[in-house]
Amino acid sequence: MDVPKDDFKWFGQGFDGFPKFLPDDCTEYMLYILDAKASEFQIREQLRKVQTAATALCRPLLKDFIWQRDHFNLELIQSHGELMSAIDAAALLMFKGLSFLQGRTNFGDSVDDEWLIVYLLRELSREFPLIWIRVVDSDGEFLLVEAADALPKWLNPEVAENRVWINKGRLLIIPGQGKATAAPKGSLKLDDALNLVQHRESDLLHSLSIESEAFYRLQKYPQHIQNSLHRAIVTIPRKLAHVLHGNAAYISPAVEAFYLRDPIAIRPLRAKNPSKLLFPPDDLVAVSVKFTRVGYAQLKGQDFDDPPAWVACPAGKNRSTGRTESEMMGMKVACGFEMLMSDPQNVDKQSVREIQLLLEDLDAGDDQLPSDDTISTWPHTQDNESWLDINFEDFEKELSGRRDPTQRSGFGDKEAQDNLKRMVSRFEKFLNDDEGGAQDAEYLDDMDNDNDSDIEDESSSLDGEYEEDEGGTDFNEKRFDSLMRDMMGLPPMTGPGKAMGSDGKIDCDGASQRKDESADEETDIRKVMQDMENELRDAGALPVAASPPVKSHDKSTLPSQPTANGNAANTKFPPAGSVFSEDDSFPRR
Repeated sequence: MDVPKDDFKWFGQGFDGFPKFLPDDCTEYMLYILDAKASEFQIREQLRKVQTAATALCRPLLKDFIWQRDHFNLELIQSHGELMSAIDAAALLMFKGLSFLQGRTNFGDSVDDEWLIVYLLRELSREFPLIWIRVVDSDGEFLLVEAADALPKWLNPEVAENRVWINKGRLLIIPGQGKATAAPKGSLKLDDALNLVQHRESDLLHSLSIESEAFYRLQKYPQHIQNSLHRAIVTIPRKLAHVLHGNAAYISPAVEAFYLRDPIAIRPLRAKNPSKLLFPPDDLVAVSVKFTRVGYAQLKGQDFDDPPAWVACPAGKNRSTGRTESEMMGMKVACGFEMLMSDPQNVDKQSVREIQLLLEDLDAGDDQLPSDDTISTWPHTQDNESWLDINFEDFEKELSGRRDPTQRSGFGDKEAQDNLKRMVSRFEKFLNDDEGGAQDAEYLDDMDNDNDSDIEDESSSLDGEYEEDEGGTDFNEKRFDSLMRDMMGLPPMTGPGKAMGSDGKIDCDGASQRKDESADEETDIRKVMQDMENELRDAGALPVAASPPVKSHDKSTLPSQPTANGNAANTKFPPAGSVFSEDDSFPRR
């Protein structure tokens, strides 16, 4: 059994714990204050100020925002305390006792939540110049993945860990061997990275091209924070409307419970008696509910049959005459909350506990359901759903660049179109890169660095074989023909349509050229075959031919053989002295 090569040390080899990895769809971020003049107490005080500033930053920006799963959070951690997945437990030897801020967010299917966190971290780094921030996810240094098109060759996943930092709004990279172009020998440990950042900040690599690529998605913030939400009118039970009015963020776990449902989660919905449901469909009201765009698309795209209790309700009875979109979405929302509250595995979730307290207050009479007059004062907003529409004809035109710029695109929004154009331009650049290979689709393999000089020498000798044509690669037929002629020992071409004759003169006549060229080729082939036969015969590999020699001008042919185009082609016999006879089709033994 082969031991995985992940720097894991077994017992007897300095075992320092099992390797830890981030779960999928998670991002983790660490904030350090590196001030050699500050004491540990002063560092902790500054970190608490950063926490306070983060809360103040999020309050206006995220006032009405809904996270897909977990929210942005910062927790004060000391190095001798419990460390989370992305931190090596033995990595802070030089910085023993150093405190830092750390957080982890599970963003689920909403990648925008991850980039919102990067935006918040970058804003904090601008406010606190002494902060050094590292952010990773289950893919590792995802900022480098985003900037893969602009990275130097030495910066690959094997050496990228702990090299990417955010400071003063900039993206800084720890170079290899202290030089921006030098390839590192291996991965960098956290204690070494912190030491380099603190004492050799001037040596860090700050590339504007890498930074612009890595932070490309941050250009849409903070405006995109509200654009990532969708408001829709849904018909739901009055009790559920009261719950959502208290906290609109409860919609995310309910949508996820509906989207990831299983037979066990659906079991409570099979009850035909509505009184057994937490949110029975007996008192329905139309209210505006706020969704994340991802959650709304997940909910809208699901086919779901009405549970028995909903079939008997007034909205279900109108099914034959056509259910409205508001009633369909309301039924899915209510079923999602029913699954969320009934599943035993959700009892420890904060949202479930809070909803349960609200329902208990209603049952105890400590709270009242809103009246119709009260609900009429609530906002009733219905957002446009055009961002869900995709016209595949327009999509193909976008890919090919044939869309009329004066016409509005039939799919997505401007952000989606910009991302698509950027993706296509990257793909075209990759296809038109002569030196690119399959490994360039991700990071360059660090093993290739040792052979860079050899590859460059080989590529320089073949520069003339391929020519650039309008940004793409074009096959050079003349160069290829010349190389093939050199390998076969045939006379070289001296000009367009001109071949050198046996007498050294150029034959410009087309028919004469083809005739002389064919004769010269036949003579050369006969000579090469004769030389090969003589060598084999001298070595004893072939017997002496017993048949009389064939005259050089005798042009007997083999039976016609079909060619690729279906026509018959005649194959010449080998020259005199060959092991073929005039009346045989196969070589003699």
